Amino acid sequence: MKKRSLWLVAAALIAAIGIGFAFMIDKVSISASSIALAEQGWRANFSSELHPDAIEKGHVYLTDAEEKPVDVEMNLLENGKTLEIPEISTGQYILHVEKSAIKGKFLKSLASKKVEFSVQEEITALSNEEELKAYFKQLLELQKNSERYGAFGEGSGMATEESGASESSAADSAGSGESGSYSSTNNQVEGVDEADLVKTDGSYIYSISDSKVLITDARNPENLSAGAELLVEPEMYPEQLFLSDNTLIVMGSQYGVARTEGKVDAEMAPHLSMTTVYLYDISDPASPQFLRKVGTEGNLNGARLTDGILYYVTNVYPEIWMMEEGEDVELRPMVFDSKNGRKFSALPYDRISILPGTMEGSYSLVSAIDLADPEENELSTEGFLGGSEQLYMTKENLYLTASAYVPMDEEETDENVSMDIWIPQLANTEVFKFALNKTDITFLASNEVKGSLLNQFSMDEYNGFFRIVTTEGVAWDEASPSKNHLFILDGGMQQVGSVEDLAKGERIYSARFMGDKAYMVTFKETDPLFVIDVAVPSSPEVLGELKIPGFSNYLHPLGEDHLIGFGSDTKVESSKEGEARVVTGGVKISLFDVSDFNNPIEKDTEVIGGQGTSSALQYDHKALFTHQEKSLFGFPVALYKETNGEYIEFEGEGAMIYTITPDGIEETANLIKESSAQYEDWSSSIQRIIYIDDTLFTIAHSEIKSYDLSTFKILDTIEY
Repeated sequence: MKKRSLWLVAAALIAAIGIGFAFMIDKVSISASSIALAEQGWRANFSSELHPDAIEKGHVYLTDAEEKPVDVEMNLLENGKTLEIPEISTGQYILHVEKSAIKGKFLKSLASKKVEFSVQEEITALSNEEELKAYFKQLLELQKNSERYGAFGEGSGMATEESGASESSAADSAGSGESGSYSSTNNQVEGVDEADLVKTDGSYIYSISDSKVLITDARNPENLSAGAELLVEPEMYPEQLFLSDNTLIVMGSQYGVARTEGKVDAEMAPHLSMTTVYLYDISDPASPQFLRKVGTEGNLNGARLTDGILYYVTNVYPEIWMMEEGEDVELRPMVFDSKNGRKFSALPYDRISILPGTMEGSYSLVSAIDLADPEENELSTEGFLGGSEQLYMTKENLYLTASAYVPMDEEETDENVSMDIWIPQLANTEVFKFALNKTDITFLASNEVKGSLLNQFSMDEYNGFFRIVTTEGVAWDEASPSKNHLFILDGGMQQVGSVEDLAKGERIYSARFMGDKAYMVTFKETDPLFVIDVAVPSSPEVLGELKIPGFSNYLHPLGEDHLIGFGSDTKVESSKEGEARVVTGGVKISLFDVSDFNNPIEKDTEVIGGQGTSSALQYDHKALFTHQEKSLFGFPVALYKETNGEYIEFEGEGAMIYTITPDGIEETANLIKESSAQYEDWSSSIQRIIYIDDTLFTIAHSEIKSYDLSTFKILDTIEY
């Protein structure tokens, strides 16, 4: 009995060890696109490192569709996890990966030993339903093979915006009309208007208030009056506005539409979200006339208006999971045009293409309409398989970015961390370039760069070259600290120059390109402002660096030799555990003198309030008010002050106006209203500040106020 018991114990131990090894074995996953362009090559990302000689020893090799060997140049990048084929002719291919190619293979297994892909001269439209289903089936198979694959579905990617052809917008974004001069949106690119919460034509103010669009007659600032109120539809939530001559464009999210019985021309019903565009004739702003409603399925990524053409991009996530349940689901995005009746239809297959270098179960829909004849001109929509996150546009080109998923090795991951969330160090950035010719949108080229980008100001186009700054990794990872890069790509999106590994352990908080100079702010404990010379695209160079307390969330040009930073003040305090920590203080304005590129200086500063003080400008550049002729800059503020202990106290909210010149920063008007409340009031919080002639206006959800632009004496208030 004792011997038998010993054998049972031994067997149990062996079984336990076996189970332990089973749990410890990593499944190595491979992320790669099913489509590539011949001139741009192809790459695959592995969740574990490959042996440096895996290619040389033939443990990784390429064949054609009939599995005949193909002689082609293959490179293993420095990280050991990315395999790149720089040049490859058109055709169908299979990448073969043997277990012996993987480092530490004893405890690793391959999720898939073959990766199939095709190489084309240019992207082509789909032919039929079978091609589309084949794409999504491949995605589902990839998801099954790797529990850690997170590059598609609604959980992938960062939040979208709402962020030489390209020159920084002038310090004064102004228009002119019958009434003289007036504000326009603080746009990134000159001549390319961005959608906003508030627009003005110099006579009337158009603003979004909750679910309504308000039109206010501002011709007599001392007697403001309501012009009209647009309620649109109950399930529609207005989010952005444009003005184009006598056309008001209202954009927003609409819920309550869905695919129901049948796949095409389904009646409107609950659960499908769409981005809807309402067009109104405002020849008489007091009595706007509805012209037309168009829409595309998905969430709004961003919108631009240039030369009378409206462009907007939406992201769509089809219900591909229903394919596994055997349901006959419509996988194409839906479009709607009231000119064609009250039904919506699926985008034709010949308007859908697969973007190279991407393997995502989502669409980027790029739509355009010429507003010269808003009632009759066609809405043009192109569908591209591959998600998008950030948007940058010039008058000639559109750039969309998406996170390029890099699989993560289980050994590098805390077992308690859910992989359903987006992890920054796992993402590079894929950039897609499209040519714009009126309403024609044509894909040109793409490329992948290391790291992830912050927002639209991380990108710029100048003299035919595209510039982008990124952060690779995360600042709090001491084992593998973050680092920051600048890349320059030519017109064909091929990299021609870079500056890499800046400010290790920090991340980018703001960036701005001004002609042949790039400015970048990183932060962890102090705020380094980098001045980078990008005049020669093949050899960009860091010229100067300035370290100061605080950080800037937004950089704004002031002439050619100065830069204004808007952000937060910071200080280093000791925690109860004795460790130093960085504490954010009030809103900070910095005036940078960059006339000596090698030695930038912080010429002047202004700090508003204490800890807890905030401004919409810290996350939305459109909240900045500018008046170039008067050198005025303003923004909304919620003011808090620090009290005894660890508490903060709300003091009031409103707006601050400053005169900022190369000589310094001077407070010009304090429009903050003191309050005994504990927190700011959403309805009366100022959203935007504009001017018309000699009058300044503050716009909130529930009221609009007018002020004399010289004395800042209040003239009138209209409440809604």
